[in-house]
Amino acid sequence: MRFEVLSKEDMNALSRELSRAGIMNRKVEEVSHETAHYILIRGRYGEIFKNAEEIEPVEEILQNLGKAYDKLIMPLGLGEEISEEEFLSELEVERLILLTALIEANAAEENNGRIKLLKKPKLEDLIIELRFPVEELEEYLDILEEKFDVKMLSEVSMVKNYYVDVLEVDRELIEQALEVAEEYATEESYVEAMFIGIARSILAETILNLAEKYRRKDELIKALLEGEPVAVEGENERIYVYFDEDAIESFLKELQSLGYIKVKGNRIWA
Repeated sequence: MRFEVLSKEDMNALSRELSRAGIMNRKVEEVSHETAHYILIRGRYGEIFKNAEEIEPVEEILQNLGKAYDKLIMPLGLGEEISEEEFLSELEVERLILLTALIEANAAEENNGRIKLLKKPKLEDLIIELRFPVEELEEYLDILEEKFDVKMLSEVSMVKNYYVDVLEVDRELIEQALEVAEEYATEESYVEAMFIGIARSILAETILNLAEKYRRKDELIKALLEGEPVAVEGENERIYVYFDEDAIESFLKELQSLGYIKVKGNRIWA
């Protein structure tokens, strides 16, 4: 089972604590790639507004832009200032779009955390750039291409990820590993690791029990497949473990490397 942590320091610390507790583990560093695709619409607010009818995501963001303009810009006189914190306080993407448009139009300047209004252009005249995840506008693609000069934007992010793999299948050691990892692991990876750890221990116990009865590997695998899924019931939940023959072959090799079984040819010993 695998725990993801947020830094190399946490990876090293978690690995050390697991090792001190006698829990076999290994550190893993990987670079992952994340891709995101967007549709860009750029133009004057008034023109975009005129052509946005029946395109709900575009209409919504334009309406919110209008509200932000009325709330933040209309009350300001020329030369007056507003703090950047107040301008962007509600974390609405429309406020950032508005600020960017004002700065590009030389209607506002940003300095030392303050935004100063230099001119007060009409909202209809501001050149804005709207960005939408492709999936938000997927159903409107044909009409978008008719009404707007849309562009596609793709972003690829390379991220370094840090993990600690726990190599145990013994239920007590897995429970101990979960206790240690709770302080370090991300919540999502912790929950996933908990279920994977339970599944591995259930499968290992089932194999070891069957290995007392079956001395031939092919017979043991056949018995496992016939009994799939392996299930365990808790007080308020039930867990099913599914597998195929290739997965069992790999798991048998892992159990052998951990010293739980010995496999030679088609013979197996527990």
